[in-house]
Amino acid sequence: MTAPAHRVKSQAAITAIGSYVPSRILTNEDLEKMVDTSHEWIVQRTGIHERRIAAENEYTSDLIFRAIDNMTSRYGTQLHDADYVIVATSTPDTVFPSMAARVCGYIGAKACGSVDLQAACAGFTAGLQLANALLLTGIHRKVLVVGADALSRITDYTDRTTCILFGDGAGAVLLEHSGNEDGDIWSSYSSTDGSGGHHVYLSNGAAYIGEHEIIPNGKLVQNGREVYRWAVSHVSEGIKTLLEESGLSPGEISWFAPHNANARIIEALAERVGFTEEQALSSIARYGNTSAASIPLAVDDAVRSGKLKKGDIVLMHGFGGGLTQAGVIVRWSL
Repeated sequence: MTAPAHRVKSQAAITAIGSYVPSRILTNEDLEKMVDTSHEWIVQRTGIHERRIAAENEYTSDLIFRAIDNMTSRYGTQLHDADYVIVATSTPDTVFPSMAARVCGYIGAKACGSVDLQAACAGFTAGLQLANALLLTGIHRKVLVVGADALSRITDYTDRTTCILFGDGAGAVLLEHSGNEDGDIWSSYSSTDGSGGHHVYLSNGAAYIGEHEIIPNGKLVQNGREVYRWAVSHVSEGIKTLLEESGLSPGEISWFAPHNANARIIEALAERVGFTEEQALSSIARYGNTSAASIPLAVDDAVRSGKLKKGDIVLMHGFGGGLTQAGVIVRWSL
């Protein structure tokens, strides 16, 4: 397929991907013993059958390191010469040093910029946007983008409305300077509605968003109904704008990879935008909502299964706390 008529500038080539989920499985049947719920109720409303949970001594950094190990073992990738690391996460082990700085140490990269990106479930796609911009400067040649979260650390397992949703995982993608003007990032879209931030949040101290008091409990709080309404209406419009600016129709997109918040949201977005059920890439049934990790996990599952092939066009769209969204259309070059 030729490049669309309208596109962002890009000199980014996707050269490797890796992912990791913890070994512990938390099933719907397990949750039936913890809160008032049932397997049927969870599947009907979310599409989730199970999720992966980090071990007691397994942290976000561990998930990231294992995803990087997976990448290097599969592609023979050298990362010591990476010159920038972006880690999208809402659950860092520490505020500082950042997870990105920890990654630089892990891969042995000395002359390497690093930053943690906090855009909740839109973090991975926002990271791809930033990586593309860094490569366009010509100063950077090799950028590692990671999406990782250990949401089990901040989940309230007495709250039946949220504890059924979340799991842990990490995904990583390497972008390198393509050497020409024909990069793999074709289109980009970002939007934030800060007035809706109180609908999904994590607070460790007393805080207010407008007229809304935020509970300082250190756990993830979500108004699922309002988040669903926002996602179905505003995120669908964002995806349509991304398509319009690219000059592509839904039928010209090989795969639709949205944030895996909830199977019902994915279905509603696909229907509103015009994607078929077969176009959607999802990891929700096995992994639950893994926030910044959900898109790379779904994409890498498609790579491993052989569904996603070199030359395919993928629309990735993250959305979540903020309320923020970030989307990119990518030509898959692996």
